[in-house]
Amino acid sequence: MKAVEVENLEKDYGRVKALKGVSFHIKEGEIFGLIGPNGAGKSTTLKILATLLTPTGGRAEVFGHDVVNEAEKVRALISYLPEEAGAYKNLTGREYLEFMARLYAKDDRKAKEMFELGVKLSGLGERLNDKVSTYSKGMTRKLLLARALMVRPKLAILDEPASGLDIVNAYEIRKTIKRFARSEGVTFLVSSHNMLEVEFLCDRVAMIAEGRIVEMGTPKELKEKYDAENLEEVFMQAIGVRIPEPVGGEGS
Repeated sequence: MKAVEVENLEKDYGRVKALKGVSFHIKEGEIFGLIGPNGAGKSTTLKILATLLTPTGGRAEVFGHDVVNEAEKVRALISYLPEEAGAYKNLTGREYLEFMARLYAKDDRKAKEMFELGVKLSGLGERLNDKVSTYSKGMTRKLLLARALMVRPKLAILDEPASGLDIVNAYEIRKTIKRFARSEGVTFLVSSHNMLEVEFLCDRVAMIAEGRIVEMGTPKELKEKYDAENLEEVFMQAIGVRIPEPVGGEGS
């Protein structure tokens, strides 16, 4: 079964067309990357799949449920982490995870299970006893990712999960996502403008530019198709930008 199916998705903001017929699908258990520059339509696509925006045209389904007509069923299957998400700053990290576990769980046993998983996923150790207001951006992002995953969604939608983080925190976020996908079988949709990061994380990627999908495939397939060293080069060629030759030659 396809985890996500998007067909000819369109979204207009007045005269601005954010999406111009976007189509792709995500296999169950896959880490799928939607990559492109800022303003390309990534966040709009994710918000439609998270039932936060209504498309102007086209359709989208999550595990067979239409995101418009069956929004409640979709929400029960997903967890969404926006790029600019925040946590309650006056709570400690531990209190925040406990609060969110009680909010999502159906009973005390399930809440305890969720909370314990959140503690493990956060990797924050004793810092969970400190207020969120004292956390760095990297620590806050780890806490929020733990919150998004501890509910064990069928689909985790993550918008720029490592944006603005240093190398160590970004690496740990990627490692958590990859490990959780493999151990729990969760399907991931990850948006990013960092194509090198996505190359190491995702099973398949769709490249989006100006509201349209310009390429799709595994990182290996795309690099071979364009005879490119990385996905940045693939993207530049896919949108028709000539990559300049290196200055100098061999032996210079």
